[in-house]
Amino acid sequence: MRTLLTILCVPLLACMLYSILQKRAFSFTSSIASRAKMPLAPVIVLSHGGGPMPLLGDPKHKDITYSLKNRVPKILGLGTPSQPKAIILVTAHWQTSTPHISSASSHSLLYDYGGFPEESYHLKYPASGDPAVAEEVKAAFSKAGLKPVMDEHRGWDHGVFVPMLLVDPKGTVPIVQVSILQSEDPEVHFRMGKALHSLRSQNIAIIGSGFASFHNLRVMFPLMSSGPNTPESQALIRKSKAFNEALTNATLEADQDKRAAALKDWRRFPNSYTMHPDHGGDHFMPLIVCAGAAEDGEKGRLYTDDFVGVKIYTYYWSTEEVA
Repeated sequence: MRTLLTILCVPLLACMLYSILQKRAFSFTSSIASRAKMPLAPVIVLSHGGGPMPLLGDPKHKDITYSLKNRVPKILGLGTPSQPKAIILVTAHWQTSTPHISSASSHSLLYDYGGFPEESYHLKYPASGDPAVAEEVKAAFSKAGLKPVMDEHRGWDHGVFVPMLLVDPKGTVPIVQVSILQSEDPEVHFRMGKALHSLRSQNIAIIGSGFASFHNLRVMFPLMSSGPNTPESQALIRKSKAFNEALTNATLEADQDKRAAALKDWRRFPNSYTMHPDHGGDHFMPLIVCAGAAEDGEKGRLYTDDFVGVKIYTYYWSTEEVA
């Protein structure tokens, strides 16, 4: 009897085991396929404007403010199932010798501007930090030989909270702030971006906050006071067009090696020292980091905003396209 039961049960158990293993294999394969299909989180090089002016209703910042409120949230997928789990924000207003990373669970705000209305020194931004993501950034930089430093104490500067109060006013996505380098070395900044690329597959977005098209206060202030129609302003606008054409060709180059080589020589772009003075490339560096974070062969896109007659370019890599 026992032998008969054994003869009957063994095939039955074998069939049941085979069925279970098949289901697990299918589940594992489906999981791998799902991960493979998951798009990379977006990369955006935005322009954060002058000090807190985008938040104060300044008419010269009207286009920039509109884009921060409407275009950037769409690119990031805010409020959708694809919303990033965190944002790494590379700011032009934090310059260090090696990459520094904000690593606390919350950070105060650093009002690193002067001469503005009192209200601009009482702004609050509710987003949290993300120590776990900060550790991942540190690991990625360390692997690339970049000697990162964790910083629990420095506040978020206006390169973070001014644009993000417009992009994500409720602070629904945690932020990890990352510095640029005092050296302004384009090759090292591109390496920073390449190191961060791996985090995009974990649905961690990357934002570069600067003013890549134009950041030279010596010529910016006269433009803002006199408007776009003076001979001097028209000459500046023509120079900016030539610079932005070269910048766009370099930034949107799909081949990563060619993109890196072109941005390495950004100081050879037409009028680069008018758009960004000597030793004043800080607002250009976040663009190079973001260009490094774009994948080899990945299609980049752009939109433009008007700033007193000068076109300000925002570049991004995302599955979402905006008009």
